[in-house]
Amino acid sequence: MSNDYALWILFGIFVGIALSIDLGLFEKFKNIIIKQKEKNTIHNHTQQDIFDSNHESFQKLQQQQTRDALKWTIVWISLAGIFAVIVFFNMGYEKMLEFVTAYTLEKSLSVDNMFIFLLVFSTLSIPYIYQHRILSVGILSAIVFRILLVLVGVSLLESFHWMIYVFGGLLILTAIRLLFQKKEKKIDLEKNIAIRMLKVFVPIKLNINSNKFLIKQKGILYATPLLVALVIIELADILFAIDSIPAVLAISSDYFIVITSNIFAILGLRSLYLLLSGIMEKFYYLKPALVLLLFFIGIKMLISEVYKMPVLISLIIIFVILSSAIILSLVKIKQKRNSTIRKE
Repeated sequence: MSNDYALWILFGIFVGIALSIDLGLFEKFKNIIIKQKEKNTIHNHTQQDIFDSNHESFQKLQQQQTRDALKWTIVWISLAGIFAVIVFFNMGYEKMLEFVTAYTLEKSLSVDNMFIFLLVFSTLSIPYIYQHRILSVGILSAIVFRILLVLVGVSLLESFHWMIYVFGGLLILTAIRLLFQKKEKKIDLEKNIAIRMLKVFVPIKLNINSNKFLIKQKGILYATPLLVALVIIELADILFAIDSIPAVLAISSDYFIVITSNIFAILGLRSLYLLLSGIMEKFYYLKPALVLLLFFIGIKMLISEVYKMPVLISLIIIFVILSSAIILSLVKIKQKRNSTIRKE
């Protein structure tokens, strides 16, 4: 682990303050009036008000959340950039490159997780105004799981060097699975393992329209769709992390670099999802890009004994793959739009 404890403290303060502001923790303690106003905005509407997407109040709330999501997406990316500069001045150019590359890779792979968010919310009919609440709670436990997995992953690489081949093979298998994975439109709630696990502890009632995770009816405590969504997303994130952590370890085995880049990528994922949730289906070439990324990183790990690829080259290749996917998607969007106009 990095000997520069000052950087760890700075990172903790950096993330702690930003996360507190993002989650509204300061406002909850500082301004009771604002909290009450937000509470009334949700609770004083009838069920029709909240769940009818055409209702004026619903649209205002959604527009406000979209503006907030854009603001926080910019904030988190900017904070990651500032932190990269701090890493440069304290740890040098090479470590800064490792941080930027690891952050970019983790951010890119995390986008695949956003499709799971969309799938879960659509299957359970979770209103947009409640999605922020679910992701806000989920982000805290996701950070804990990621740190634990990073510690285990780095320890394995340090103790058993041959694990790099296991990780590389795992990434290639993940890429192949993703390549042939069929696009799901709904989650099978009856067969989902996360829901089965939740049922062991508390009964589930999916027809409850509530902004709470648990609700008591006739003396019985039920899990609401919000808690069901949270549990599915948390389990999916753990499974996703098992795939993505080895990819980041191909860039760096420094605890500090891997943990900080991972956490910065996770912290910005929630706001990025809320911003892009309405247009994610238009990222036509995202899946092929993710497959290429996983193949590239997997091969990079498998040939590491023969050729140790410079971090700068890895960063350039990752940017080329991602930018190509974005450009091709934009071209296809334009082509479809022109085709629609001609038909009209």
